Amino acid sequence: MVRISEDTVRQVAKLARLAVSDEEAQRLAPQLDEILSYAEQLQEVDLKGVAPTSHPFPLFNVLREDEPRKSFPREVMLANAPDTDGEQVRVPAVLEG
Repeated sequence: MVRISEDTVRQVAKLARLAVSDEEAQRLAPQLDEILSYAEQLQEVDLKGVAPTSHPFPLFNVLREDEPRKSFPREVMLANAPDTDGEQVRVPAVLEG
């Protein structure tokens, strides 16, 4: 049973304001029909007792704990900058003013 015809593809494309050639409509119709068939198979799966989830696996943070520690001396950091002005890094202006 074909649920998605070439005419349906053209109509949906028109609603979405997409240009679809006759060859594309001919190719897309059976592909979209297969997608609908698969979605129908998923509707048949028994999900009783399965809690809704947004991810199939539990999520957890893999980052290290944030602990304060001594930073690099300012002089060392400024020595790596291409251009400095006193204790600041000089960069090209990004705003016209």
